[in-house]
Amino acid sequence: MRAGRPRRVRLLVRAVAAAAAGVGLDLAFPGVGWWPAAPLALAGLFVLLRGVRPAVGALVGGLFGLGFFVPHLGWSGIYVGPGPWLALAALQAAYIAGFGVAVALLGRVGPQRTGQLMLMAPLWVAQEAARARTPFGGFPWGRVAFSQADSPALGWAWAGGAPVVSFVVASTGALLAVAAFEMRDRRGRAHVTKNPATPLAAVVGSALLMAGGALLPLGAGGDGEPSRSVSVAAVQGNVARPGLDFNAERRQVLANHHAGTLALAADVRAGRVPAPDVVLWPENSSDIDPTRDRLAARDITAAAEAVGVPVVVGAVLAEPAPRVSNATLVWSPLGEVTDSYVKRRPVPFAEYVPYRSFFRTVTTQVDLVRTDFAAGKGAPVINAGPVRFGVAICFEVAFDDQLRDAVRQGAGVLLVPTNNATFGRTDESLQQLAMSRLRAVELGRSVVHISTVGVSALIRPDGSVTSSGGHFTAEVLSATLPVSTALTPAARLGAWPETLIGAAGFAVPGLVMARNRTARRRRRR
Repeated sequence: MRAGRPRRVRLLVRAVAAAAAGVGLDLAFPGVGWWPAAPLALAGLFVLLRGVRPAVGALVGGLFGLGFFVPHLGWSGIYVGPGPWLALAALQAAYIAGFGVAVALLGRVGPQRTGQLMLMAPLWVAQEAARARTPFGGFPWGRVAFSQADSPALGWAWAGGAPVVSFVVASTGALLAVAAFEMRDRRGRAHVTKNPATPLAAVVGSALLMAGGALLPLGAGGDGEPSRSVSVAAVQGNVARPGLDFNAERRQVLANHHAGTLALAADVRAGRVPAPDVVLWPENSSDIDPTRDRLAARDITAAAEAVGVPVVVGAVLAEPAPRVSNATLVWSPLGEVTDSYVKRRPVPFAEYVPYRSFFRTVTTQVDLVRTDFAAGKGAPVINAGPVRFGVAICFEVAFDDQLRDAVRQGAGVLLVPTNNATFGRTDESLQQLAMSRLRAVELGRSVVHISTVGVSALIRPDGSVTSSGGHFTAEVLSATLPVSTALTPAARLGAWPETLIGAAGFAVPGLVMARNRTARRRRRR
């Protein structure tokens, strides 16, 4: 009994520390935005997982995941209650519990302590890759890379995208964990004769690894036409009310964006702002199908006529019946739709309900989604004014291939139209803006991140924000942005960095196991 009690106490302390480390990871993301918390939190997790059994690994990983995802995804339950929010957080935490099991099994293969700790970094990337793909197409929200928009590590996105940024941060955490173990050994055993410089070298190495991203030539690509520019205006019209009924007064939301564009036209005529080459509206700026509704079409055409350039409209189309489509339409001053894109990844349980009859037996809240959105099939690019835009509607910006596909098809500027009204004044809008900033660096493109309610921003290819709006305000953002068709290394390499990093986390232990088996056979001889 006495022997078991300290073991239970140690397990309790480990569990509490794991949950606390998960909360620490959330501090790295907007709106606290203290990015060094990410490598420190991962270092804590890696220390807690070193040398544990698989069951303890699952417990530690799961509690870390809950400590992180419960606060990080708090916006998802603001209007629908705690059930969906906590279910989503638990599902995402299960992946980190699986990571904990994988780490524990890795320890049984037999790598040395430092080797096991360093292999946790590629395994972390593999865990993020799994979350980004499963279930129902995946949920990439909360990847460590998205916490680094203000960190020097952001530059690594240029080299290999979000997976490389996550790998750098996780490797930094692993080095800090190595330093922590080495320092503990030196305090606990005076006879230790290992190199005393090891902890210092690990800490310095972690700092250099993070800082290395700042040395990369952001925005540079390879071949492509010489850099040019485009003048854009993005209209954040605001909504009548936040929440699930944000667009109950659909005419008012459309009228807000129409009025904002007319005010822009008046400012252009007065010489207060330069004339734009294109005007961009956000997702859900017209939840009345303007291809079928005469009054909606009239208002959008009047707005385009007033500024004399195309207006890119976020619209809900009443097709293919009985479903609907979340579309981005290029609306000309002549009242014609000259190009369009339909969202390829509707959000499960928000824009459509998979296996509705089954999930209705779990909760009737699935019927809050009254009509399912259909998935688009076309390329994520539109031609608007003098520029080919790559489009990621709202949730799509979290997926690596969405805008990478667009730049490979000649997109010179990226457009992220979104609607954050359903999440109130939470950090969701800032979390999403950080993703757009990473995409700017990753793909060497300017980004127009425009929301119905904010936070909207115009972003340069180095991830810096040249113009931004408020939250639940009506305003127009204007700027001249660089246009490029050059491809960064991340755009060229595609999914290969993530594949190779993730594979290393499993391949290296396999090689170690094979080597150990060979050594045992030789000893038997």
